[in-house]
Amino acid sequence: MRPEILNPLFAEVEALKGIGPGLKKPLERLGLARAIDVAFHLPTGWIDRKRVERLDMGDVGRTITIPLTAVDYRQSGSGRGPFRVHATDAGGDYVSLVYFGGNPGWARKLFPLGEQRIVSGKLESYGQELQIVHPDLVLKPGEELPAAREPVYPLSEGLTSRRLHQLAEQAIARAPELPEWIEPSVLQQRGWKPWRAALASVHADPADTVSRARLAYDEVFANQLALMLVRASTRKRRGQPLQGDGRLRDALKLPYAPTGAQRRAAAEIEGDMAQQSPMLRLLQGDVGSGKTLVALMALLVAVEAESQGALLAPTEILARQHFESLSRMLAGLPVNVAILTGREKGRTRDSTLMGLADGSIDILVGTHAIFQQSVNYKRLGLAVVDEQHRFGVSQRLMLSQKAERPPHLLVMTATPIPRTLTLTQYGEMDVSRLDEMPPGRQPIETRVISDERLREVVDGLGRHIAAGGQAYWVCPLVEESEKSDLAAAEERATALRLRFGDRVGLVHGRMKGPEKDAVMAAFASGQLSVLVATTVIEVGVDVPNATLMIIEHADRFGLAQLHQLRGRVGRGEGKSVCLLLRSGQLSETARSRLTLMRETNDGFRIAEEDLKLRGPGEILGTRQSGEHVFRLATPELLNELLPVASQDARLLVDRDGGLEGERGQAARLALYLFDRDAGVNLLRSG
Repeated sequence: MRPEILNPLFAEVEALKGIGPGLKKPLERLGLARAIDVAFHLPTGWIDRKRVERLDMGDVGRTITIPLTAVDYRQSGSGRGPFRVHATDAGGDYVSLVYFGGNPGWARKLFPLGEQRIVSGKLESYGQELQIVHPDLVLKPGEELPAAREPVYPLSEGLTSRRLHQLAEQAIARAPELPEWIEPSVLQQRGWKPWRAALASVHADPADTVSRARLAYDEVFANQLALMLVRASTRKRRGQPLQGDGRLRDALKLPYAPTGAQRRAAAEIEGDMAQQSPMLRLLQGDVGSGKTLVALMALLVAVEAESQGALLAPTEILARQHFESLSRMLAGLPVNVAILTGREKGRTRDSTLMGLADGSIDILVGTHAIFQQSVNYKRLGLAVVDEQHRFGVSQRLMLSQKAERPPHLLVMTATPIPRTLTLTQYGEMDVSRLDEMPPGRQPIETRVISDERLREVVDGLGRHIAAGGQAYWVCPLVEESEKSDLAAAEERATALRLRFGDRVGLVHGRMKGPEKDAVMAAFASGQLSVLVATTVIEVGVDVPNATLMIIEHADRFGLAQLHQLRGRVGRGEGKSVCLLLRSGQLSETARSRLTLMRETNDGFRIAEEDLKLRGPGEILGTRQSGEHVFRLATPELLNELLPVASQDARLLVDRDGGLEGERGQAARLALYLFDRDAGVNLLRSG
C-alpha cells in the first residue's frame, strides 16, 4: 500500500486548480493523468527573456521584455498585408509590433493609443527599423512579468508552456520533503540538492543540469533496486529442478545443424533449469536467428522431466504461428501440443483446460488467455514469454503463479536491445544472445529511394510479381494516430488494386483476429501477391516467397522498427530486397538513420544507434504498449548514471539491510514515487 505521505502527489490531475474537461484532454494526450505526472513532465528547453527599458540594436535576435506605448496604427494598402502598431520606448525610440492576418481590431484593443503595455517577444530588424512580429506576451502595467528564463515544455494542442509551468508549480507544492535514499558519499561527490528542491529547480531553471541529473539518478536507482528485489525474491523461492534425459531432443529432425550461438544458449538454459532456484533468463536474438528452436529445446527439457511448458505470445497471429511451427517440428514425437487464445470456445476450450489439469497436454501455446484464473496446470515447469517488452512484470508473474513452485522463466525478444537497456529493463535476468544466423539466411539488400520515383517502384513491383514473387508494402504510423495510419494503408491498397486487382490484400491493427488471420493466411498460401500493411506485421507470419518489402516514408520510423520490419523479408534462402522510400528533404538525423540501414544488417549495432537517436521507449515499443519507460533519464544520463546507481542499490541490499534499514525506508518511498513498487509487493508476498 502506498505510503500516505505520497498521496497528494498521486491525486488525479483534476486536483490541480483550473483543470476542467477542456484542459484535461490535452493533458491526457501527454500521458499526464496524476499530479506526479505533471511534476515529472520536465521542460526540454527555455526562452531567455531579457528585461530592458530601452530599445537597442545590440538586442536584435534576442527575446526582450520592454515597456512600450502605442502611438500609431498602420494598415497595409491592400488590406491583406500585415497590421502594424507603431510604439515607442521610454526614450522615444520606435519599434513596429507586426501582426499578420486576423482582425486588426484585436491588435487595436491590445494596444490603445497612448497607454503603456509590457511587451515580450523577439526583437528583429527590418531594413533600418526594429520590429517584433506577433509578440508572445502583452501585459498591462502591474501584471505579473514573465520569468527571465521561461521553461519550454513538450506540448499538446490546447496547452501552452506558461500554463504547464503553472500546473507543475502546483504539483510540486503538493510534494512533501522526503528522507534521503541516496548513499551519502554519492550525494556529496555530485553536489546534489534534496529530491524536492531538485525537482523545483529544474522547472524554474531548465538549464540546471545538476538537478536534472539528480532526478534521473533517482529514477535509475529506483529501477535498479526494484530489479534486484525481484531477483532476490525469486531466487529465495524454492523452485523445481528439471533435468531432461535428452530422448525427445535427440529425436528431433532438424532442417539444419544448430548454430554455435543456439547450442550455447540451449546449454545455458538447460543448466539453469537443473537448479533449484527458478531460472530467470532473457534470450535476445535478431529476426531469423533461431530463437524458436532454442525455446523448443527448453520446452522439451521440461517435458523430458515429466513437467509441462507454456509459451506465451503477444498476439493471436504469433501464437498460431508458434503453434504451427512447434507442431511441425514435433511431428512423430510423443509430445502433445495445444493452443489457447481468446478465440477457443466451448468444447475445444474445455478439452484443453482438462488436458492441462490432468497433465495430458505437455506444451501449451497461447496469448494472455493462458494465465487466466480458469487455467490450471498439473505441473507447470517452464514458462516462455515471447516479445517480452510487450508484457509487464506483473503479467509474467501471474503466469509464474500457475504452479505450486515458481516455474523457470525464459523470455525472448526479437528486438535487439543495447547493453545499457538490457541492464535497466531486464537487470534481474541472466542474458543469452543469439549473434549468429542459421545457414542459408542471406543478408537483406537495403536501398533508399526518393518517393518521387514511386511510379518506377510500382513498375518494379509488377515485374517482381510477374516472376512469381510476393511483397510487403508498409505504410507508416502518421503522428501516432491510428486513424491516419489506417487511412494511409487503405489509400495505398486502393491504388495498388487499380494496377494488380484482387491480388492485393490489406491488414491493419483495427481488424478483428479472424479477419486479420484470414488475410495473412491468404498471403502465406500465395493467393495474394502484395500485402499492404501497417506496422502490425512487425510480429507476423513467415512467408518465404515474400522477398521484397517497400516501406513508405521510411524516415518516420525508428531504426529498430525498420530493422524489425525488414526482417520479415529475409525468410527465404534467396536474395531479399527492402526499399526504403524517403520523403522530401530529410533532416540530418533521418538521413543518417537511413544510411545506417543501408550499410548494415547487424541488429545490435542498429539498436545502439537507435538508443542515441530516439530513446529507450521507442526501441522497446513501450510507448505504444503502455509499459512504463524512463521519464527523467535520457539515454546519455542513463549511460553515465547506471553503473553508480546499480552499485548504490547493491550497497543498500547487501550492506544497509535492504528496505528494513533507515536508508531502506527512504528507498521504499522512491520505489513508490517512480512506480517501481512491484518490488515492494514482491518482497511482502515472497
